[in-house]
Amino acid sequence: MGDLLDRDLISNLPQSIIESILTRLPIRDAIRTSCLSTKWRYKWTTLTHLAFDEKCVTLSNDRTLVERSLIDFITRALFLHQGPVHKFQLSTSYLQSCPDIDQWILFLSRNDIKELVLELGEGEWFRVPSCLFYCKKLTRLELFRCELDPPPAFKGFLCLKSLNLHQVSVAPDAIESLISNCPLLESLALSYFDSLALNIRAPNLKYLCLEGEFRDICLENTPLLVAISVAMYMTDDIAEHFEQSSNCNFIKFLGGIPRLERLVGHIYFTKYLSIGNDQGILPITYNHLRIIELYQVSFEDMKEILVVLRLITNSPNLQELQISGSSNTLAAIEASDLDFWEKQCPSDCAFGRLKVVKMTDMSGVPHEMELIKFLLKKSPVLETMSITPCAYVLDGRLNMLIELVSFKRASPEAEILFIQD
Repeated sequence: MGDLLDRDLISNLPQSIIESILTRLPIRDAIRTSCLSTKWRYKWTTLTHLAFDEKCVTLSNDRTLVERSLIDFITRALFLHQGPVHKFQLSTSYLQSCPDIDQWILFLSRNDIKELVLELGEGEWFRVPSCLFYCKKLTRLELFRCELDPPPAFKGFLCLKSLNLHQVSVAPDAIESLISNCPLLESLALSYFDSLALNIRAPNLKYLCLEGEFRDICLENTPLLVAISVAMYMTDDIAEHFEQSSNCNFIKFLGGIPRLERLVGHIYFTKYLSIGNDQGILPITYNHLRIIELYQVSFEDMKEILVVLRLITNSPNLQELQISGSSNTLAAIEASDLDFWEKQCPSDCAFGRLKVVKMTDMSGVPHEMELIKFLLKKSPVLETMSITPCAYVLDGRLNMLIELVSFKRASPEAEILFIQD
């Protein structure tokens, strides 16, 4: 028994297992294992995944001291490192435009870097050095608060599969070129871009997340997309640009993605889709679309309502639907065109797989109630419909509830939940 206790079982583990253990430790603790014994002195130096943040050093009220300590810690760690670095992550608010980061990226470009994450502070933005564009094996790139300027000779990251740019300053033509020259790209996230008109050509793209002030978005060649999340912020200039557009945004954005499985549209998304000439019957059926979430839908705008209707009636396998309202209550209450539902709803329409419906921020205005009525009538396997009135609707809640109870339900199992916060 004593011999068993005296044996160093951890040190004799295979190197791959030891590296797996060290990778799960904060880098500061992983480096401290060098003090355990002579066997452990250089174990950490061959780690292929390195993640640095301000926890690597002792924090104090002296920002300059912390910054200097962090730079020295990372520089020394890279100087002592041996072998390839496949993943490098730097997440800190203490470093912004720092020349030492240029040297670190140069080091990584020569050491087979595959995943690079730079999440820097709010001060002066870091200008990404040209050596980044020579990281030929890069499969994942995430940049936060950086300036990106690809050199003219740059031909793309041929192995890149995931690209996330958050508050990144880059020319519009450069971002489009970057996307189209990454032939294996599967995941794309762009956030906090200003007045960007974006054409996306990415034949292998599966996941798309957009957030910002987009003047226009066109998905030209994205046939494999399965999940989309979009939040659009509206300025007066962009609103005026939208009003002058004649192209059908619905077709331009959603007309070529037949494999879509999940669609999440945040602020102004349905407004954007509603702009342009109505194309009538859609040229596409979303047979794979299971989940639709649409937020801040204006139920006094008939074009936005038509967008919602077109989406759900062309998604025969829809399982979950969530819609939140954002109506000018007075205008919506006075809404005309209540025969819209009889004219536009296909008589043979049925949501044969729809089980869950969530309606939030409801004001009880006519077109909201007509949509709820339509869904209850056409959903034979519906299990739950939850309705949450908006906070400022108090007097009309009882009337909403009375009207809801009177609606016919195609599903005998359907349960209506009226949720009052």
